[in-house]
Amino acid sequence: METENIESNEKSDSWTVSAPGEYSDMPQQSERGYWGTKAEFILTVMGAIIGPGNVWRFPYLCYKNGGGVFFIPYILFMFTCGVPLFFLETSQLSKVLNQQLSSPYVEITTLHAKPAAFFTATFPFATLLVLLIRGLTLPGALDGIIFYLYPDISRLSDPQVWMDAGTQIFFSYAIGLGFLTSLGSYNTYKNDCYRDCFYLCLLNSATSIVAGFAIFSVLGPGLAFIVYPRAVAMMPMPHLWSVCFFSMVILLGLDSQFVGMECLMTSLVDLFPNFLRKGCRRELLLLAICSTCCLLGLSLVTEGGMYLLQLLDHHVCSGTTLLLLSLCQSVSIGWVYGSERFYKNITDMIGYRPNPFMKYCWTYITPFICFGTFIFSIVKYTPLRFSDTYVYPLWANILGWFIATISLSLIPLFVLYKVARGEGTLRQRFLSLCQPEDELPLKQECLSMPGTIGTTGNIELNPLSHAGERNQ
Repeated sequence: METENIESNEKSDSWTVSAPGEYSDMPQQSERGYWGTKAEFILTVMGAIIGPGNVWRFPYLCYKNGGGVFFIPYILFMFTCGVPLFFLETSQLSKVLNQQLSSPYVEITTLHAKPAAFFTATFPFATLLVLLIRGLTLPGALDGIIFYLYPDISRLSDPQVWMDAGTQIFFSYAIGLGFLTSLGSYNTYKNDCYRDCFYLCLLNSATSIVAGFAIFSVLGPGLAFIVYPRAVAMMPMPHLWSVCFFSMVILLGLDSQFVGMECLMTSLVDLFPNFLRKGCRRELLLLAICSTCCLLGLSLVTEGGMYLLQLLDHHVCSGTTLLLLSLCQSVSIGWVYGSERFYKNITDMIGYRPNPFMKYCWTYITPFICFGTFIFSIVKYTPLRFSDTYVYPLWANILGWFIATISLSLIPLFVLYKVARGEGTLRQRFLSLCQPEDELPLKQECLSMPGTIGTTGNIELNPLSHAGERNQ
C-alpha cells in the first residue's frame, strides 16, 4: 500500500488535510492509517475473500454432495455463521474492545491500493465471465446445468454434507484468519460496515455459484483444472485464453496472499510501532518473512511434497481450527463483552440499528453451530489417507494436529499472560480485561442504561436504505 501524508497538529483535535478527502471522518483515525476511498477497501477485501475456493472448491463440493441440494446447508451456514461473523470482524473490533492497535504518532496516513491490487481483484471476474458465456453456448450445456442444480434430497441426511457446507463458508469468507479485522481497522469510525458486510458476502457467494455454472455448462461434473482448460481450447485463440485462465488462478491465490501478509505486518507493526516504523525496518522484516515462507514452501514441490501438502490440508486447513477460533470469537463478544453492548457500539458507528438477528447469532446460534460442527468432526474423524492407498502413520497425524494447535494455543497463552500482568484479585483481573476503553462513545450508556441508545440523534430502523444519507 502506498501512503499519502496528511499534516496534523500534535496538540489539537483539528486536522489540516493537504488535499480534499474522499473518505469522511478522518479525525477518528488519528492514530493509524485509513482507507482513502471506499472502493479501495471493497476491492482489497474482495481480493482476500475471493480465491480458488470459489472457482474450484465450491463447484466440486456441489458435485460431491448432491448438486443443488448443497445450497440448502450452504445458505443456512451463510446466514447463521458467515454473515454474522463477517460483520463482527469488519466492525472495527479494535475501537470497541479493551485494546489499542497502535500507539499515537504525529501524522496520519491515507492508505491507497496500488494499481496492481485493482487489476488482481477485477481481472479474475472478467475471465470467469468469458468462460461462463462460452460454456453456455456449447452443445450439452443445459444437461450440465441441470446436473448442477438438480437436488438429491436424500443427501441431506448425510452429516458430511453439512460439514462441507460449514467449512466452505468459513474458508470462502476468510473468517477467523485475521484478514477482515486488520482491513476493517483502517476504516473510519462512521464507516457503514453493516452495508459493506452484506455486499461483500453476497458477492462472494454469487461468485461461487457463477463459477459452478461455468464448470457444469462445459462438461457437467468434472474437475476444474480439466473443465476450464478444455473450455478454453474450444475458444478462438486458445493459447491466449489459456494464459488468461491460468493467470486468473494465480491472481486469485496471489491476491489472498497480499492480504495475508498485510494482516501479519499490521499486527506486528501495531505491537512494536516504535521499532518497526523507523527507517526500512518494516520492509526488511517483510522481506525476511516472505523469503522464509518461500523456502518452506519449496518442500511442497519435492518428490514427497504431495504427502506433506495432504497432511497440512487435512489437519491445518480442514476447518476445525477456524471453527474453534470462530467459537472463541463469538463467545468473547456475545457473553464476555456483551452482545447488547456491542450492538449499541455498532449503532453509534453506523447511525442506525442493524438487524437484531445479529445479536442472537453472536450469543446463541453461531456458538452452538460451531461447537456442534466441531464435535461432529471429532466423532467422524478417520485416519488420514492419500489416494485411498497410503495410510499416514501415527507420528504424521500427531505432527499434523500439533501444527494445527499452534495457532489455537495462542488464545489461552495470551489470556494467561494478560491475567498474570494484571492487578488485583483474579476476578478483578478478568473483569478489567472485559472493560471497553474509557473514551469509547456510548460506554456509560451501554453499562448503566440498558435499552437506551444514548445521544446519537435519531436512529434509523431500516438497516440498508439510509446508508448513503449517513455519510452526507
